[in-house]
Amino acid sequence: MQKDIVHIWSFKQPPEQVWPYLTESDLISQWLMKNDFKPVTGHRFTFQAGPVAALDFDGIVHCEVLEIKPKEKLSYSWKYGSGKGSFHIDSTVTWTLKPTATGTELKLVHAGIDNVKYPVDFQAMYSGWKSNVDKIEKMLTT
Repeated sequence: MQKDIVHIWSFKQPPEQVWPYLTESDLISQWLMKNDFKPVTGHRFTFQAGPVAALDFDGIVHCEVLEIKPKEKLSYSWKYGSGKGSFHIDSTVTWTLKPTATGTELKLVHAGIDNVKYPVDFQAMYSGWKSNVDKIEKMLTT
């Protein structure tokens, strides 16, 4: 059964100040993982972390930018596995930014993870997104 990971954050800054943390490779590296991201539809990129044997994860997340609407929406594929040419996680990450009276509402939807078949992956990403994106708030206020 697939279940979406959904998180919503409220930032005091407007979308144009939050957006770079989702689209500039150097900033993404500071709160998430080393990457070669470019904000261009169709761009294939990777996130690189250390391998996690318990998740059958070789440390590389293979992605492709699916949709980009500057300062509003970013969507990319998110695939990983053991590094042997197959992916056991084949999902999509979508970020939406909505201006509010007090700043920005940032919503993350990570869809397509089978939480019954891969409960450890699901939980690791659920808590991982929360703790990593919380770093953006700290970066914006320092």
